[in-house]
Amino acid sequence: MKTKIALVLILVGSIMEINAQNKIVRNELQNINVEKREVSLIRIVEIEFQAGQNAPLHNHPCPIVGQIVSGTCLVQIDGENPQFLKSGDTFYEPANTQIIHFDNYSQTEPMKFIAYYLTNGEKDLTEILETKEK
Repeated sequence: MKTKIALVLILVGSIMEINAQNKIVRNELQNINVEKREVSLIRIVEIEFQAGQNAPLHNHPCPIVGQIVSGTCLVQIDGENPQFLKSGDTFYEPANTQIIHFDNYSQTEPMKFIAYYLTNGEKDLTEILETKEK
């Protein structure tokens, strides 16, 4: 009888271990409320900035979601506080909103990110804006 109980316990333990190994883990990275819009095409682009490279003042006709692959990025969207993003962090750029900073914060290392442009027929996905002289 003890042998049967021991075998059952070993079997149950083995099944639990197999289930634990096969468990899918989901980590929510960001929850984004985008304006209501029709999306007919998602353009996925990998972009790399050299050390110290900064994006000019710009905006996009469509919302963009993305993730930093490597490096550190200084991001500031008009009306929001600047934030620093590192590898694995996600970001959102709303449509038709000035992007004040999207800069590689490192002066020595490149930065790479993936951008998902949620388009609906827009062809020019980035508009460079003139900066105001001080």
